[in-house]
Order: sequence, then C-alpha cells, then structure tokens
Amino acid sequence: MSSSLKEKLNSGKRIYGTAIVSPSPIWAKVVKQSNLDFVFLDSEHMPLGRETLSNMCTIYSALGISPMVRIPSPDPIYASIALDGGASIILAPYVETVEEVKSLVGAVKFRPLKGKKLQQILDGDEILEEKLKNYIDERCKNNLLFINIESQPAIDNLQALLSVPGLDGVIIGPHDLSCSIGLPEEYTNPVFEKIVTNVIKECNKRNLGIGIHLSEGPEQQIKWAKTGTNIILHSADISLFGKILNTEISTIKKELKDEPDKTEYHSSTI
Repeated sequence: MSSSLKEKLNSGKRIYGTAIVSPSPIWAKVVKQSNLDFVFLDSEHMPLGRETLSNMCTIYSALGISPMVRIPSPDPIYASIALDGGASIILAPYVETVEEVKSLVGAVKFRPLKGKKLQQILDGDEILEEKLKNYIDERCKNNLLFINIESQPAIDNLQALLSVPGLDGVIIGPHDLSCSIGLPEEYTNPVFEKIVTNVIKECNKRNLGIGIHLSEGPEQQIKWAKTGTNIILHSADISLFGKILNTEISTIKKELKDEPDKTEYHSSTI
C-alpha cells in the first residue's frame, strides 16, 4: 500500500487521508467508504496503547488503507515500535535537527540494523555489503518517513532537514507552528502563510511529499493544494463528528424552540 503512495507522490499525484481517533473496527468500514489513501493515527496526543494502535494498523491495512502513525517523539525506538505494530508510514513530531532525521531514517529505512553498525552507516563510515543491502532494501521498500515541521527552529534549519537522504515527506503542524512563531492559530496571517508557502516550495523542489493538517472546512486544504501540497491530511473523525453533531442538535433545538446553547463549537487540534 505505501509503495503505491510513494509512486503517487513521486509522479506528482495527491494522496488523501484523515486523522482517526476511534479504535472501533466498525468505524473502519465507514472510513473506507471515503476512498482514502491513508489514515493518521496519533500516538503523540491521543491515549492509544501499543496493542490498540497495532489493531488499528492491522484493520486499516487489511482494508487497503495505509496507516500513518505519529510517534510520541522523534525517537527511533518509537519508530521501530510503530513499524513492528503494523505502521507503514512513520510521522515524527516536532523535528528540529539533522541528527533526529538521520536517526529516524536509520530506524525506518535500515531495519533491522541497530547500534554501532547502523550509526557507522548513517555517518558514511561504512558501506553495506551487497547481500545485506539487497535484503534491507527489499524489507524496507514500503516504509515511508514523514516529519512534522512545527517550530521556528525547524524553519530556521529547514534546508538541512529536507536534505537528509531517506526522508519521504513533511507534514506541517499548523497549531504548534503558529504558536512557536508567536501567532497562535492565526492561520491566515500573512507571516504564517509566507512560512507555509516557503516550506511547500522547498519540498516541491526536492520532490518530497508535503501536507498541512487542518481541521477547518475544505477551503484551506484546496488553497494549499493549489499552492503545492500533495498530502491532503484533512480534519479528524472527532472534529467532523463534533462539528456535524453541534450543527444538527442546534438545528433541532431551534426548530423546537428550546434554549439555544451559549457555547460555540471549536474544532479539536491534534
């Protein structure tokens, strides 16, 4: 499945997905009806245990939908755990250094190597023997590595981060990024938009996948896709459910002349 995602991205096509919080296997059947390429399973902010996460990966993989797992931190150990549980795309949060990207490449693209031998390969001090290289290339060919760009230090170090061999794509984290640059949730602020536009441009130049996770209406996704994003990571089951439920309950109350709610619905940010 992830091999077809890589082919789509490399050929300039877009891939589509959403964040899924509910672990219900019945829910997966509903998600499949949207013809998504991947689902985003977030173990950074959501309380998903290792076994539950693995079950979700297995179910969506069986339905032909690639599971993208955001690990709790940019740690290669977490990446290995997620891959062992059935993830095919690793998304590492809050990446800011080349060393972090290199270690993640090691976990995702050089499995099962670890320790000193892996470090020597990543540092360019050792070359894989042909037999071992062929084995690892075959074993890891469908593994994809994405990183979150979501802080000012990451923007400052962007050129170096994107230049690490083995990286497949970037997901901009708009909430954390907007806070890091001092413009919390000001997603239409010209300063924020300029930064996002530059990240998209730099990823396009390197033929890297690029997306931004937004939970508002589809207009923002369409806007950024026309700017150059090709990973459409839109909203989440919890956000869409909350939005529609709020609207429909409010409609019913209004029609029945019941007391309207005084609170406003806010899309959840994960």
